[in-house]
Amino acid sequence: MKNASIILLLLSLSLTTGCSWLGSGDEEPTEEATEDFTERDFYEKIQGSLNSGNWTLAISNLQLLESQFPFGKYAEQAQLELIYAHFRSADYESSIASADRFIRLHPQHPNVDYAFYMKGLSEISQASGFFDSFLPTDNSKRDIGSARNAFATLSEFLTRFPKSPYAADSRKRLINLRNQLSRAEIHVANYYFSRKAYLAAANRGRFVVENFQQTPAVPDGLAVMAQGYKMLGMQELSDNAVQVLAANYPEHPSLDKDGVFDFDKRLIGNENSFMGKITLGLIDRVQPPAFDTRTIFNKSVRDAELIADDGEKTKESRSIWSWLTFGLTD
Repeated sequence: MKNASIILLLLSLSLTTGCSWLGSGDEEPTEEATEDFTERDFYEKIQGSLNSGNWTLAISNLQLLESQFPFGKYAEQAQLELIYAHFRSADYESSIASADRFIRLHPQHPNVDYAFYMKGLSEISQASGFFDSFLPTDNSKRDIGSARNAFATLSEFLTRFPKSPYAADSRKRLINLRNQLSRAEIHVANYYFSRKAYLAAANRGRFVVENFQQTPAVPDGLAVMAQGYKMLGMQELSDNAVQVLAANYPEHPSLDKDGVFDFDKRLIGNENSFMGKITLGLIDRVQPPAFDTRTIFNKSVRDAELIADDGEKTKESRSIWSWLTFGLTD
């Protein structure tokens, strides 16, 4: 009965506030309604919309301002604020397009670094999903095209504007992007192992080692090389990878206490598989190699697990229903 009352309360609140949520209280401006606006009037109205978080109205006014005063003193600033408004409204594609346009039109503008920075943030946001704030997700298992674009954008940004006020944040984001891209290569290598494409898997591991040094994926890259070359019969290359792995990452789970690589550790049959049970082990699915040691070498993942295991450092995770009801049903 209590839950039913709460649901009715939420429904009534949604009905009474639905119009404001949909933005009907702030109609989009028309050229007729703003024909007497000066450039200053436009800009002040835009600032009010931005400060109140009404991104849709701000975007409409910014576009009208630029169309009516294309060479005014606020035109270039309006283009920059349009990038921001699109970003805050989660229209990342439009934000990227607006940033590209500003960079093309004003390559020497004193604030062009901001356009580069916002373009990178928009590309990073494109690589994230809607439910990332609610559910544990692994971005490295998704299509990483947007992450690659963001990496390229922020790399160019730091090369051109190393002393920008946005440089410090960009460097931190680049570290996360490097970790994500390198881990994605390991996921692909694991997939190639499952398809018995051992050369392709080994090449992915080598790519990580050569291009993503100092990332948490490098130990797995070496392990992928050792396993892949072993299965291809390239014993010398496999031994070289094992030696480097043992010398730099002796705690890798593929190595025993003597530094010997266990090539068969991830090739054992799954004893609990259905086919194994009904055939008394005569037919058993062999598990392909799979390397993922983020809980050992990735500090952020390791720290997150430590906090999750400590009941005094974290609160119980909230359910989706709790988020939807603003905690009323917790």
